Amino acid sequence: MNSTIVQAQTLATHTGVGVYSFAVDFLAVLILFAAFFFFARYVGRGQFVALLVSLYTGYALYVAFPFMHLLPSAPPVTVLIADLALYGAFVGATYVILRRVVVSDFLSVGTIGLAILSLLAAAFLIALAYHVFPVRSVYAFTPAIDLLFAAKAYFFWWFVAPLLGLFFFGR
Repeated sequence: MNSTIVQAQTLATHTGVGVYSFAVDFLAVLILFAAFFFFARYVGRGQFVALLVSLYTGYALYVAFPFMHLLPSAPPVTVLIADLALYGAFVGATYVILRRVVVSDFLSVGTIGLAILSLLAAAFLIALAYHVFPVRSVYAFTPAIDLLFAAKAYFFWWFVAPLLGLFFFGR
C-alpha cells in the first residue's frame, strides 16, 4: 500500500514538474509573441517590418563579426550575455537605419496576419537561441520545445518563416 502511494506521489511530482517546465518554456514564447504583437500595434506595421528585417541583418552582422575572439569564452552565462548583447547591438543599429527607410504605407497587414507574423518572429528568436547562441548551456528546455527547435533540419524553416509570412500576409 505504501509503495503504491509513493509511486503515485512520484508520478504526480514528475508530471507536475514536467507541466511546469513546459508552461515556463511556453511562457517565454508567449512573452516574445506578445512583445512583437504589441510593438507592431503600438508603433506600426512598417516599423514592425523594419524590426523583422533588422533581426536578419543583425544576424548577418553577428555571423560576419571579425572580433568574436575578443568576447569572453567562460563561464557560460557570461558568454551568452556577451553574444546576446552583440547581437542586440547589431539589431538595434540596423533597426535605427531601417525604420527611416521602411514607411507605413509600404504594406498592409491585418490583425490575424500580424499575430501570425509575431508568432513566427518569436519562433525565429527561439530557433536562433537554440542554434546560434549558447542558451542550452545555461538553460535546459523541455523535450517538447526541443522537438520543435533543436533539430538542425528545422532551423532553416524557422529561419525563413517570418520572411514567408511577410510574403503571404503583406499586401
